[in-house]
Amino acid sequence: MAKLDEHLQGWSPEECTDADPLAPERIEALAAVLDTPERLVDRSALPPLWHWVYFQEWPRHGELGRDGHPDDGNSRGGNSSGGRFLPPIPDRRRMFAGGRLTVHHPLQPGRRAERTRSLANVAVKTGRSGEMVFVTVRSVFSQDGRNCLTEEHDYVYRSGEASTKTPNADRPRQLPSSEATWQQPFTGDPVRLFRYSALTANAHRIHYDAPYAREVEAYPDLVVHGPLLVLLLSELGRARADHPVSTVDYRLRRPVFAGDPVLLTGDPGQHASTMTALTTEATAVEATLGRA
Repeated sequence: MAKLDEHLQGWSPEECTDADPLAPERIEALAAVLDTPERLVDRSALPPLWHWVYFQEWPRHGELGRDGHPDDGNSRGGNSSGGRFLPPIPDRRRMFAGGRLTVHHPLQPGRRAERTRSLANVAVKTGRSGEMVFVTVRSVFSQDGRNCLTEEHDYVYRSGEASTKTPNADRPRQLPSSEATWQQPFTGDPVRLFRYSALTANAHRIHYDAPYAREVEAYPDLVVHGPLLVLLLSELGRARADHPVSTVDYRLRRPVFAGDPVLLTGDPGQHASTMTALTTEATAVEATLGRA
């Protein structure tokens, strides 16, 4: 079998730019999915990470693979990483690993904004489950000629299925305990996962097709979107802190499944707040919210 780096030879996707009018209606939709209190729904400036419901791509149905992601790395359609940034490796499996956001100026709803994306880094590494390709996509968002957001998304791709999945492992049943200053319980359910998938144009079947998640991907249940957990952590910090959030740095450590009790926690610091999404098994998501 060819090594993954051999499939990447000559792969160098070009920078691309697209635009979005930032329809205000999507603010209301995301607020409904997150159950955001009315006092925290900002209709004049997008809170950190709320731009994830914009700049969406809808590839033709025939371009999708069995898992719901674009099947061809050269497709112009795609998910949040963009079709042209999907590495050309066989039987491609993807995991969203983390990212970073810097807010220079909040995007203003109802006004046209542009996004310029580029391939920031590609690296092949070997872990316990074999070779993996790490891809970082950088996006710069601008409005009225000035840069507003700089963002990087980290993805991990592998060829074939990982041997480390344990579909029959014991599931967490109780809410974990914590001494964190901020605490908020959360349990992902199929309805919220479906609505978030629809709102973010995420067609990956692991989030809404339970038989597929169990029988094909070998997960014990539907997978809670990592970005949804990051958003909830960011919102917890935004609601409790006494200062605006200017940076978000996050890492997804392990998957969370529908029905798993999760405790969202946060501890404020002088310059940043440390946020975590916990299950009784381990830390699922870690994030740092920098202050303006």
